[in-house]
Amino acid sequence: MSDDPTGRLEELTVEDCLALLRLGRVGRIAVVVDDAPIIVPVNYQLVDVAERNWIALRTRPGGVVARPSARVAFEIDGVDPAARRGWSVLVRGTLQTVDPATADFRDRFDPQPWLQEERDAWFVIEPFSITGRRLHGAETDWPFHIAGYL
Repeated sequence: MSDDPTGRLEELTVEDCLALLRLGRVGRIAVVVDDAPIIVPVNYQLVDVAERNWIALRTRPGGVVARPSARVAFEIDGVDPAARRGWSVLVRGTLQTVDPATADFRDRFDPQPWLQEERDAWFVIEPFSITGRRLHGAETDWPFHIAGYL
């Protein structure tokens, strides 16, 4: 049961957001195509180098994501519907092309896409904003967790 019967929304620190980004491997990237937004799932890896952070990803050359210097949004989240709680991290930034041979980038920061064929376009998202929220769900009328019955 929740400590707060009405629930609450908590802003996450940048450090909390980075910790969650380090744990994940799949997120969603939003780009604009033909004047309309589109969101697609991607494999990613957080790159921590010299107190700078980027989101590394590989994709298909010429694909919907392969638009360097585009402003993008990237999101990861976790949800527990039964407990009415969850979290979300939003990274807004610029998508930049990366030469994977530079500074052993390929060996050190490969996001290991689930689809290996034709995933030879390497990018990083250079963030200008990293924000996150955690929802602490409201107390429910039902005192038992549904997972105990599944």
